[in-house]
Amino acid sequence: MTHILAIDTSSAWCSVALSLVGTNPAVRHQKVSAGASQLLLPWVQELLSEASIELSDLDAIAIGVGPGTFTGVRLGVAAVQGLATAARLPVLPVASLDAIASQLTQTPAFINSRAKSFVIAVDARMEEVYWASYRVGTNSLSQRQGDIHLTTPEDVELTQIDFVAGSAIAEFGDRLLVGSHSPFSNAHLDSTIGVNALGVLACAQDMWSNGLQQDVHLLEPLYIRNKVALTSAERSLGHGRQP
Repeated sequence: MTHILAIDTSSAWCSVALSLVGTNPAVRHQKVSAGASQLLLPWVQELLSEASIELSDLDAIAIGVGPGTFTGVRLGVAAVQGLATAARLPVLPVASLDAIASQLTQTPAFINSRAKSFVIAVDARMEEVYWASYRVGTNSLSQRQGDIHLTTPEDVELTQIDFVAGSAIAEFGDRLLVGSHSPFSNAHLDSTIGVNALGVLACAQDMWSNGLQQDVHLLEPLYIRNKVALTSAERSLGHGRQP
């Protein structure tokens, strides 16, 4: 079995997972305010020690590259650059929405819905949403249809979509779901799911099997938005709120 360490700090959670032979992955996942930098490397060492392996025994390191919080994404990418360079390991960059999609398709609610197409929509602050469309492929793997978008909630395309998931549901409600021709029942909505290192790991394992690992020197954050904050004047005019 491939040994992959997966890390994500792109949200308000610090999350680390390690694939293990013959058992479920080991994981650390905790909501933090500004303490991810204190937890991340100790958690990595804990998981490696519990598995009785060294960093150099890994095959690759996977990292959630965003989109997400600017500081969180930079923290995770910088940590992986250091770890992978020191151990001479390749990296597997995973988009945060792809990781959420991978997690979603394994949930009982999604399986019971029999959905074939879905949208992941995440609150991007500043009155905008990160979103992408997916289809369920073979072996229940999710396949993204096109790019990750950044738009207003009203501009999320929900035509012929069976299921919607992500933090944008709770944040924007009807402003988001107005794009649908028919209302979504609660059985076809998941407003609580967020990015987790287990989702990053699942995507990374599929990438590894398809030979998509890359040199650590090519690793970069995935930025969808160039402007990360509103000016004071823009906030006073009601153009959104600070991230």
